[in-house]
Amino acid sequence: MEATPPPLKNTGSKEDSDGGLGWLEALLGEWRSLTRLGAFILITLATAARRHRDNSEVMRPQVLGEIHRCGVRLLPIISFLGVILGVVFVGQTVSLMEQFGAGNFTGTFIVTVFLREMVPMIAGLLVLARVGTASVVELGTARALGEVEALEALGIDPIHYLVVPRVIGFAVAVVSLSAYLILISLGSGYLFAYARGLKASPIEFFTQIAGAMSALDFPLWVLKTLLFGALTGWVICYQGLARAMTLEEVGPATTRTVAVCVVGCLMIDALFITVYLLL
Repeated sequence: MEATPPPLKNTGSKEDSDGGLGWLEALLGEWRSLTRLGAFILITLATAARRHRDNSEVMRPQVLGEIHRCGVRLLPIISFLGVILGVVFVGQTVSLMEQFGAGNFTGTFIVTVFLREMVPMIAGLLVLARVGTASVVELGTARALGEVEALEALGIDPIHYLVVPRVIGFAVAVVSLSAYLILISLGSGYLFAYARGLKASPIEFFTQIAGAMSALDFPLWVLKTLLFGALTGWVICYQGLARAMTLEEVGPATTRTVAVCVVGCLMIDALFITVYLLL
């Protein structure tokens, strides 16, 4: 009589169940990170409101230094980028619309696509790439080497001394650079379109763009760019300071910062698109 073989064990059931729940664990992890970031933002706002007059002689140079690093130092590259965008996007858009008889819609198109959407996102990503990543490395290295704990031992609040100036600096820089980028792009775009046969005068060109803007466009634009810059500053400081890390973890923290900032700015942009559609 032949012996029956033992039943095969289902060795893959545990792995399958773990894989099925992996997405849930990842979602819960992202939710916990989001709540911790929200708590960090609230702590920063409370600290800034409570201690806005403390050590003004020390904090004012810190804030001005961050504005200079995030904004003034980027003016050359913003100027170059503005000329390129003006020629490639604004100038060619104006020329093509004039050729196809749609010149009356030029102002609406530039305001909707370029001023509202492209410029704030470009300025925010440029500040993140040029200054934000270096700030994460700087803060993460200070955290790994114990310099943050040394500040606390000296009675200095790291949130007030390290976080608040960076958030203010990034917010002011993104707003200022966005406005500067608009001026350079529109000016160079008009010159390019005029060289290609545009009949409108500069006054007519800029009047058409201004006429396509509503009364809420400017305050919403300022609020949007402020949120882009402030969110970038908060995420940078959170990733660099919120938890203890080693020097080997500074690199992954920088990568996470870029990903979170890009996703966060896209979510803010989607929120403002909804607001524009409802108005």
